[in-house]
Amino acid sequence: MKFINNRIAVFLVFAFMGFSAAAQQIIPLVQDTVKHTPKGKRLKVDGVVAVVGDYVVLDSDIDLAFKEMQAQNMSIEGVSRCEILGKLMEDKLYAHQAIQDSVIVTDAQVNEQVSRRVDYFVEQLGSKEKMVEYFKKKDYDSFQTELFEMVKIQLLTDEMQKKVMDGVEITPEEVRQFFAKFAKEDIPVFGAEMEVAQIVVKPDIPQEEKQKVIDKLKQIKKEVQEGSSFYSKAVLYSEDPGSVSSGGYYKMNRKTQFVKEFKDVAFSLEEGEISEPVETEFGYHLIYVEKVRGQERDVRHILMVPKVTPESLAKAKEKIEKIRQKITSGQIKFADAARSESDDKETRNSGGLLINPQTLGTRFELTKLDPSVYNEVSDLKDNQVTDPILDTDRRGTKTYKLLSVTNRYDQHEADYAKDYTKIKDLALKEKQIRTIAKWSEEKIKAAYIKISKDYQSCKFVNNWLKK
Repeated sequence: MKFINNRIAVFLVFAFMGFSAAAQQIIPLVQDTVKHTPKGKRLKVDGVVAVVGDYVVLDSDIDLAFKEMQAQNMSIEGVSRCEILGKLMEDKLYAHQAIQDSVIVTDAQVNEQVSRRVDYFVEQLGSKEKMVEYFKKKDYDSFQTELFEMVKIQLLTDEMQKKVMDGVEITPEEVRQFFAKFAKEDIPVFGAEMEVAQIVVKPDIPQEEKQKVIDKLKQIKKEVQEGSSFYSKAVLYSEDPGSVSSGGYYKMNRKTQFVKEFKDVAFSLEEGEISEPVETEFGYHLIYVEKVRGQERDVRHILMVPKVTPESLAKAKEKIEKIRQKITSGQIKFADAARSESDDKETRNSGGLLINPQTLGTRFELTKLDPSVYNEVSDLKDNQVTDPILDTDRRGTKTYKLLSVTNRYDQHEADYAKDYTKIKDLALKEKQIRTIAKWSEEKIKAAYIKISKDYQSCKFVNNWLKK
């Protein structure tokens, strides 16, 4: 799945953490509390190993973290239980402070992430039943409940980290000092990179297919006005993967990054009103304003996408093959063809250049390039063009693409002038780490933190033991 990335892989390592409060000065792992197997063997009952504010870490959380690392083919060699515990406590500290600072994470945000996690697990394990069995949960409902709580903590952690680092900036002089401190043998080395451009051709949607969707949305509106639940209709019919599990819910204001057509209609409606079908680049929407709060609105929507016919798909392929022929014969340059022919608004004006979402630049490290793109372009020579590629996004929308490598950059030792932007990013990250470390030190001193005797000999990075 395209949304799976390294951050989600790290998330998996810490899945299904326990949540409750405790109040002991030193929390004993109850060594004598055991269950007896039929053979008389003694099994330790799961115990609390740490408390951070209102959150706890269980012994089984550490076990499960190791299990998740192995499930993700991550090496656990050299990783200690103390290190895992330290990471879990760090997450709990952020979540605890987020609550103290009134950082808000909505159920809609949590449900969206839960849906994505479940999709990933099902894809990897084969079915929901196998997923529940793998994680040794009683049933899907209990699995989902634990996942919801864990995701909520992760989102609180993310929001708190953003809040801490929002004010961290770096000056040119700080960048210069950062780079100057490296000895010759320690100067950073940047990996090989490339710039990739694309041309996208979207199949035309026949008017009769559009009308089918419009008529269906109008019927749904009528049924809701007669008493049906908009939430239920969104869960049943919406094709927006980001909101379907939450009944099409989004919170928005004038600055929220929604397409103009959607936003204009949403802010033209009164509380309780439902729009007529609204066309955007994503399809057709039915928009319901659930609540108006000053400049903010709680909205729900149902997205339906008209289906592409085989005839339209064939015409799109024919069109992109003609574009490729013009490029390879020298009649037009790839960048010019992208500007005049590509249907992708985000890359068209830049000559088709893909934007790296991590850096917002146009260079991609080869090891971090989307595998689906890398497999297509890895053997291309500069300015060669791929054959037409049929691409299907998460909504099932099909398009044809051409890809080309416009520039390659070999692995090299950092150069202050040529690589200033990257060096600045490294300097900023170091400053952010220092800021986080200082923040953690202060919050640890103020927070209620207790660690069981079995883990008080750990050498933590943070001063959890307050020595």
